[in-house]
This record gives sequence, structure tokens and C-alpha cells, in this order.
Amino acid sequence: MEATNKNPYYASAIAAFVIWGFIPFPLKALAAYPSGQILYFRVMLSVVLLLAISLLFRRGQLQETLAQVKNASARDKRAFVLYTFCGGALLTVNWLAFIYVINHINIQTGSFSYLLCPILTAVLGFLLLKEELRANQWLAIGLSALSCALVGSGEITSLLFSLLIALSYAFYLITQRLLRAYDKIVLLTLQLLLSFALLAPFYAYFKGDSTVALDTNFFRNIAILSVGFTIVPLFLNLYALKELKSGTIGILMYINPIINFAMAFLYFGEKTTPVKLLAYLLIFISVVIYNLNIKGRKKRGNGLVIPTVGTTAVGK
Repeated sequence: MEATNKNPYYASAIAAFVIWGFIPFPLKALAAYPSGQILYFRVMLSVVLLLAISLLFRRGQLQETLAQVKNASARDKRAFVLYTFCGGALLTVNWLAFIYVINHINIQTGSFSYLLCPILTAVLGFLLLKEELRANQWLAIGLSALSCALVGSGEITSLLFSLLIALSYAFYLITQRLLRAYDKIVLLTLQLLLSFALLAPFYAYFKGDSTVALDTNFFRNIAILSVGFTIVPLFLNLYALKELKSGTIGILMYINPIINFAMAFLYFGEKTTPVKLLAYLLIFISVVIYNLNIKGRKKRGNGLVIPTVGTTAVGK
């Protein structure tokens, strides 16, 4: 049998993470608006688009998922409802925190959180799903903890926001592993519907006393954020996962925060301290160590838990 040409899948994965790497641009363009208001319209438009895609082009997958739930045991039905609801709530927290951090703290903090995320997900997988970790992965976790301590010693607010973003997404990934038998696009659509249901009653609160008009520029950037930085990279990433191993995607996903860091320093002119630079270096080293494949060790359940709906399509 002829080997599958994986170049299109590599290209799709790389394109998705490169796109997500530039997400600060549309967010910064919306910096004058409250973070909750940005999130409200991003979720609303994303829901409309995903519903249209599901109803027009993916009816088979939608009907299959509904049949899966209908035919599941009572216990599995409860788990589906619980973890889908949790997924929607966690996405809401993750997106709101990330938008706030990019526009009101700095891009570095948002980037640091997504470098931490896979390591934290591995720890949660060990604690909650009983997944095994190799010695080098425990070393990587220790270095990550040291990196967090260094960031926290300089500015505790940045560390807390980084941990909030990373943990909300890590818990989201855990819920998605528990729902891995279901179609991911259908799940994301349901989760965003739930997210919008949570947000809609509080729109006045999210808007606050902001008097900035919702003009053409606002809706143009919301459309770019929803289509260009949510739907498009989402499909690219899912396409790549059809052929590429999750470990490969795990390596490629670091393109995203690396681009974020480069933009923070080179384009947006953000400053940092020597202590933070050391912390960033340690987290990069921990990522490399974590992904080392030590031969001769039993390999089971110790791969990275990869966001199959994107850092940002979903994580961002």
C-alpha cells in the first residue's frame, strides 16, 4: 500500500498554529472595548457560523452524534451532559481571561500560559486519569514549577492570570478526552451554545459603562477574530489530526506562543526583566525535556494532551 503523503497535513497544522500566533492583532484592535463585550460577540458569531456549517455541510456527523447520545447508557448520557456543560463554561473563562490579558496586561503573560498548558494538562492527566509519566517528564514539570515561581516573584498578578488561562484550558482538554468518542465540531458547537447562554443574560454587565460605539470597525475585527482566528484554524487543525500523531501536533503547537513572544518584543515593544527571561527560558527547556522520547521505557498514556480544537480556536 502506498504511504500517505503527509505534507498537506503538516502544512495544515503549521498554518493553524501560525494563524493562532497572530491572534494579538485583532484583539489589540479591539482594546478600546470591554473584554466581556468582545467575548460576547465573538461567541455569538462563532455559534452562528458553526451552526450553519453543521446544518449545511455536516448533517451526517450531527445526526451520528445525536444517535450516539440517544443510544448511550444513562450513566454515559449524564457524563455527556456534564462534561459538555463543563467544556462550555471552561471555554468561557479561558477566552475571557485571555482577551483581558492580551489587552490589559501584556502578550507575554498570555503566551506563557500556553507554554504551561500542556505541562499542566499532563499533571492533571496523572492526577485525574491515572496516566503515567516518565522521569524526564517529571523533570520538565519541576522546571515548569520553578519557572512559575520566578514569574510570581516579580509580578504575582501575571502569574495568577497565566495559571487561570492554562488551568482552564487544561481542564477543558481533560473533559474533551473523556468525550473523545464524539465528533469534535459538534461538541464545540454545543459548548459555544452553552457559553452564549451563560453570557447572554450578563451582556449589560460585560458592557459596563463603556460608551465606545459598536461601529463597522468593531464588527469587522470581531468577524476576523471569529472566522480567521477561530473557524479556519479549527478546521485546519482537525484536518491535520486525521493523519498526524498527537505527539507531532504537540511539537508544532509551540509555534503559536513562540510567535506571540516574538510579536510582544519586536512589534508591540513590550519590555521584560532578566528574571522573567530566565523563567521563559526554563519553560522552553522544560518543553523540550518533556517531549524527549527516552528509549527503553514503557510508553503508555504519557503523551501530551493536545488541543484538537485549537489554542485558540478554542484555547484562544
